[in-house]
Amino acid sequence: MKEYRLDNLTIKEHLLELAERGNKSFAESLNPGVEHVLGIRIPDLRKLAVRISHTDWEEYLLTADTFYMEERMLQGMVLGCIKPDADVEYYLQRVTRFVWIINSWSVCDTFKFGGGKRFVAENKERLWHYLVGWMHAQGEYEIRFGVVMSMQLFIDDEHIGQLLEEYDAIRHDGYYVKMAVAWALSVCFVKFPEITMRYLKQNNALDDFTYNKTLQKIIESYRVDAETKKLIKQMKRPATR
Repeated sequence: MKEYRLDNLTIKEHLLELAERGNKSFAESLNPGVEHVLGIRIPDLRKLAVRISHTDWEEYLLTADTFYMEERMLQGMVLGCIKPDADVEYYLQRVTRFVWIINSWSVCDTFKFGGGKRFVAENKERLWHYLVGWMHAQGEYEIRFGVVMSMQLFIDDEHIGQLLEEYDAIRHDGYYVKMAVAWALSVCFVKFPEITMRYLKQNNALDDFTYNKTLQKIIESYRVDAETKKLIKQMKRPATR
């Protein structure tokens, strides 16, 4: 298949040009252990994704490479820029192929669903089940994808109870899974403090690292008052139980 080009350059050539004004060492420090990081600035990468979305983006996705971390990230960004067609399953198949190539928290967390709020509203129940499926997956970044995306879309009156149950049921030793769950639970606390406080006080399922990291993130939040933070500090589990 013919390689996709934009302005007569391959996408890899575009990325290498953008990398010249990036910050490789900083990006590598944020993504320890991830190979082939160019350090391209996120705004530059998003601008490229927008440009691709206005061309034959399907050809791009079919031919896109995954050697550099930013090549993977760019694919997710393009999926977030396009307007999904009426066939939501076809779009989610494309998203699934992207999830399979996630190799860092940066690639995971820069993704968003295309179509904006309207797409989410029209397909909310399908997206809920889709993300719950990822939270029951095996891979570290697959689970993180489900947690982070559900945190962005489903911390609401309708789903908060189910969401806490889903987070509570996750069993994975991956650092980026535990950090995602802690992050998500802290956001649950900010938005639904009484429900989440009750969950935390009664919890015996979360491992100590995830539980204590959740408390830390709540304490660090500027949206939690000082008195509540004092109470949260007292709930910390000892290092070894």
